[in-house]
Amino acid sequence: MNNRWKHLLFVPALLAASLPGFAQTRSIDPNLLGKATAGDAQAQYLVGQAYEQGKGVAQDYEQAAAWYQKAAEQGQAEAQYQLGRLFRAGQGVPQSDAQAAAWYRKAAELGLAAAQLNLGLLYDHGEGVQQSYVQAAGWYRKAALQGVAEAQFNLGSLYQNGQGVPQDYSQAADLFRRAAEQGNATAQFNLALLYDNGQGVKQDLARAAAWYNKAAEQGVARAQFNLGSMFAGGQGVPVNYPEAYFWLDLAANSWNGARQQQAIKARDAVAGRMSASEIFAAQQRAAKWIAQH
Repeated sequence: MNNRWKHLLFVPALLAASLPGFAQTRSIDPNLLGKATAGDAQAQYLVGQAYEQGKGVAQDYEQAAAWYQKAAEQGQAEAQYQLGRLFRAGQGVPQSDAQAAAWYRKAAELGLAAAQLNLGLLYDHGEGVQQSYVQAAGWYRKAALQGVAEAQFNLGSLYQNGQGVPQDYSQAADLFRRAAEQGNATAQFNLALLYDNGQGVKQDLARAAAWYNKAAEQGVARAQFNLGSMFAGGQGVPVNYPEAYFWLDLAANSWNGARQQQAIKARDAVAGRMSASEIFAAQQRAAKWIAQH
């Protein structure tokens, strides 16, 4: 049986403003509020965070945005990033991807990894900026070098597709591995595919199965299907029909339409090689897994 899924996944200024607003600040540490009111950027950021998270005060995105902006205008990178987030989501400020990009850029240029990732995402999808895989790759790279798993995966995907960078499966494999080792399920699946297909790495079905297993345990249906197919065919792992049935059943329960029918067909083919008691045990195991996840 060699009908495994063969495609990669591809896959982000006011002080107290008014007397009512000021009343809400009474639960904020007076020393912190005093520093913020006096212009301390870090204190302003922390007051904004308190309003955004509703810690000590009623949650208020407008107040959060106002305090973040005060700190952001003084060059506080975290505040610049958080303000960008609020513009992206339209929380406390009018929704604006262009404003989000502008504030992400300021924080990204100061080296904040989360801002670099999110600016890369905006360039990747052409939201708030002119779409550019080259720019996306550049910002993903900066965040990836700081160990951000999502940036490592996204940059790996660009290398896999030759978007914004020369196509290079070896680079893709290296980046997927870095993200996969941090637990990124999609990177685990894509790395497994590269080992499965021998792209960028020497073909190794045992390693493919191991990475499929990690992604499958995190609920990636394509990984569950491919792993089940490997157990059914003895590819990279010993033939194990109960194990194959279990993973194929999970994939069937995750999918719908044509994919679901594909998984059901593969699962039922495996069932023909199992006893009734083995099928029942595999079904019970799958039901328990679904209930726990």
